Amino acid sequence: MEIDQPWLPEAAEIRQGTVRLARRLRSERVGEGLSLNKLSVLGHLLRHGPMSPGELAAADHQQPQSLTRVFAELERDGLLRRVPGERDRRQSVLHLTADGRTALARDMAGRDAWLAEALGALSETEREVLRLAARLMDRLADAPNASS
Repeated sequence: MEIDQPWLPEAAEIRQGTVRLARRLRSERVGEGLSLNKLSVLGHLLRHGPMSPGELAAADHQQPQSLTRVFAELERDGLLRRVPGERDRRQSVLHLTADGRTALARDMAGRDAWLAEALGALSETEREVLRLAARLMDRLADAPNASS
């Protein structure tokens, strides 16, 4: 099936730049750290606050069953805690713990340091363009699937 969208070349360029930067940031991780799935879960809780496992899985575009082990390991390690839901006590709500915040900050520190140094080589205008692009990419990441 051919896609007739005039912005397809721009999409490819944005994808390429995003993928390359993501790979570079992954290479700047110090030590073993947390898995990417664990980082994603903790990051969602940091940005959006407490949520049910189903809500978190949907926000991360995954099935809740595929994150069951991740949730259990993060809870076992004290990085998140489950509490019964206020409306439905049978449903749990995931909360980021102080240790979870610390682990997330520790894992991001090396990458943030590298990126801060790299950003120093850019002009203020270029840095502002990247800040705007980051906000837009966050919005795009939350866009519905093409098949939805």
